[in-house]
Amino acid sequence: MAVIVAGLKAIEYRFLIKDIGTEIYIGLIALVFTGLGLWVGQQILNRKEQSGSSKKGRDEVIQSLDISEREMDVLVLMADGLSNQEIADKLFISIHTVKTHSSNLFSKLHAKRRTQAIQKAKEIGLIEA
Repeated sequence: MAVIVAGLKAIEYRFLIKDIGTEIYIGLIALVFTGLGLWVGQQILNRKEQSGSSKKGRDEVIQSLDISEREMDVLVLMADGLSNQEIADKLFISIHTVKTHSSNLFSKLHAKRRTQAIQKAKEIGLIEA
């Protein structure tokens, strides 16, 4: 009789451990995913803070070089590889105005060509590489 009771208790204990084991595994997986979610959220917040500080630095560079908003638009489109005519069409301005803005940018960035202006703008952080 004692052997049968011990056997039944062993079987009950075995099933109890399996049931608890599954719950423990599920709990551990939930903890891992919670930790992963917190880590990803922190990374996203850090990137937003970094981009905010880089934008402040970019604005300071723009002000120090006295680059107008329209000149920045032209610079970004030049960096995208658009021709003067394509820039004029996209910004709804004349090609002469594009050339004037380009000339002003070359002067302010101390560049002789478009490629030099784009390279210097990337180096000082005006446009993204």
